[in-house]
Amino acid sequence: MSDKFDVVVIGAGPGGYVAAIRAAQLGLKTACVERYKGKEGKVALGGTCLNVGCIPSKALLDSSYKYHEAHEGFKVHGIDAPNVTIDVPTMIGRKDQIVKNLTGGVATLFKANGVTLLEGNGKLLSGKKVEVTGLDGNVQVVEAENVILASGSRPIDIPPAPVDQKVIVDSTGALEFQSVPKRLGVIGAGVIGLELGSVWARLGAEVTVLEALDKFLVAADEQVSKEAYKILSKQGLNIRMGARVTGSQVNGEEVTVNYTEAGEEKQITFDRLIVAVGRRPVTTDLLASDSGVESDERGYIYVDDHCATSVPGVFAIGDCVRGLMLAHKASEEGVMVAERIAGHKAQMNYDLVPSVIYTHPEIAWVGKTEQALKAEGVEVNVGTFPFAVSGRALAANDTAGFVKVVADAKTDRVLGVHVVGPSAAELVQQGAIAMEFGTSAEDLGMMVFSHPTLSEALHEAALAVNGHAIHAVNRKKR
Repeated sequence: MSDKFDVVVIGAGPGGYVAAIRAAQLGLKTACVERYKGKEGKVALGGTCLNVGCIPSKALLDSSYKYHEAHEGFKVHGIDAPNVTIDVPTMIGRKDQIVKNLTGGVATLFKANGVTLLEGNGKLLSGKKVEVTGLDGNVQVVEAENVILASGSRPIDIPPAPVDQKVIVDSTGALEFQSVPKRLGVIGAGVIGLELGSVWARLGAEVTVLEALDKFLVAADEQVSKEAYKILSKQGLNIRMGARVTGSQVNGEEVTVNYTEAGEEKQITFDRLIVAVGRRPVTTDLLASDSGVESDERGYIYVDDHCATSVPGVFAIGDCVRGLMLAHKASEEGVMVAERIAGHKAQMNYDLVPSVIYTHPEIAWVGKTEQALKAEGVEVNVGTFPFAVSGRALAANDTAGFVKVVADAKTDRVLGVHVVGPSAAELVQQGAIAMEFGTSAEDLGMMVFSHPTLSEALHEAALAVNGHAIHAVNRKKR
């Protein structure tokens, strides 16, 4: 049996499903192949992000913060709630329901836009043919004018701590705990490790994070990463930098971890251990040997700036190609590719992809850091504004952190916005919108921001770039 499509997408994550919907909207006959099975044993759309990544982790982060607020933050408001408890299975059940609603929503969008769902494993053959091995083992081959590879990524395994999803878990297993571990270890102080560590720390776990690197959050602006380290440590995350895990032994319901720190051999025992050392592309079983598509030794598929592979008519997007492993980056690549297939000249601005860590407070940035710009020889002016003097943040009892705006000293063009604090992701997005239009710090300073809002912190930081902040003392120019 052989069907012919204008576009076949392999993978229905935030890159693949968005690409499929956009291609269908543009009048292209589109199919999308997906093999992932959800908890109910049926194919679930949405990829890692919707099923076991961005969305379920945010659900748990939100639930755990509400508990933390009730436990620790209500008294200052005059609210007495002495007997607050957490029902972990109910919290996990709520998370599962949110996932079910959203994955079902993607299926509805497929139907509404006329996307054909092919359930099974997709493999690219030569000549832009796609072999689909169904969940029942039946094989069919579909032909395509264009193929979009959107196979995503999976957690990296490390030999010193093999995942069993019971005592030693990856990011997926960490979303399924049915009770709060007393002692929780996290290997990796990146986005995933900090978010998941935060969830269980708020609910009462003693959390130790072991990070092999000596520097905390190397991708972030140094001022932001220092402040974030200070805030998260104060919240009870015991973050050990330069701690390299060398081995682990599971004994019943606990695990002993061996690691080296400052040249010393150390040991620590946990009830649960989360391995969160990053992700790698899922490209095994994706490409037939004669498909013609080239990838590197780590499994990343080679693409150009427009996500075209070495084979005309074959594209790759999202976590299986270069760049940041972010759902929103994958989605926008999916839109760009669909539009290019339809004959439009779409492109994507990779310089303005925001990054967010959904701890509380959030940590977010867009554009370049002060350190990166100085290393490039760019002279910059910097403005910062602390939430401690924001009326809105004070009213909400949420005053940790600051907004930082970095601008070119010669042109005043804003080159980076960096925030640690309440609603950091939303504030950074305001910065991204402004930067997309080539804003100067002066432009932002001349806009009217409503009062009282957290957004005013961005306004004041932009004013501070040129020494004009109203509600904070301006740094003297040297």
